[in-house]
Amino acid sequence: MEELIRTLREGGYSCVIRNGGVQRVFTQRGVADLYDLLAQDAEFLHGAWIADKVVGKAAVSLMILGGVQRLHTGVISSPALALAEGTALEITFDEQVPHIINRTHSDWCPLERLCYDAATAGECLVRIRGFIERMRAGSSAPGTLRTK
Repeated sequence: MEELIRTLREGGYSCVIRNGGVQRVFTQRGVADLYDLLAQDAEFLHGAWIADKVVGKAAVSLMILGGVQRLHTGVISSPALALAEGTALEITFDEQVPHIINRTHSDWCPLERLCYDAATAGECLVRIRGFIERMRAGSSAPGTLRTK
């Protein structure tokens, strides 16, 4: 895990994921990379270790659904920790916050607000899917989703 954390920090990535001998780095903000992995390459997530900068309830729900084994994050929200309680996802973190805030630090992260009262990871997924579809429909360039 230490190597993943070092890669995350030194490379300026948003997320680093390793499964077996394969390591991938990601740069999109928010949950777009995790969402795409779950939809297109879920096998890579199963049993993976992840180092991420900031993790809210939406991201944790995708990790749970993908079968991620371990997560280390700099910042995690209380709702994310509560959702992960009792699951197989092992989490370590540097700081716990009441909720994730948006990029401008003016309000909650939109997905944190959207998933706040969701009872399960599956319920979060339905909300995340709708959010990402709306964002991508309004975007002229695929892969430019910025939510964190």
